[in-house]
Amino acid sequence: MVKRILFVCSGNIHRSPTAAKMFKDRKGFEVRSAGTSFGVLNPVGAELIRWADKIFVMEEEHREIIVRRYPEAALKITVLGIEDNYYRDDPQLKAILKEKLESYFNSQ
Repeated sequence: MVKRILFVCSGNIHRSPTAAKMFKDRKGFEVRSAGTSFGVLNPVGAELIRWADKIFVMEEEHREIIVRRYPEAALKITVLGIEDNYYRDDPQLKAILKEKLESYFNSQ
């Protein structure tokens, strides 16, 4: 069975797209990314929340925003604790994502 993973940050410009790109080719997973900020091209919405089996958010504020709008998402969310200090595909960001997520993707 395919696991559906949603990565979320504020603008869906740097952190969550980097994570989605890193893990999109993993066998047994479907991966998407979205943002919580007003006006983002791919906003977190009810359809994505329903679609996702697991939601990885970059910061606690993202979890709070999602749970306030979609309380049913609470049990799906894990906070990664990655602040908005990186650009897309930043090698340091990729190293942090790999360290925090590799065991999840290898254990499923």
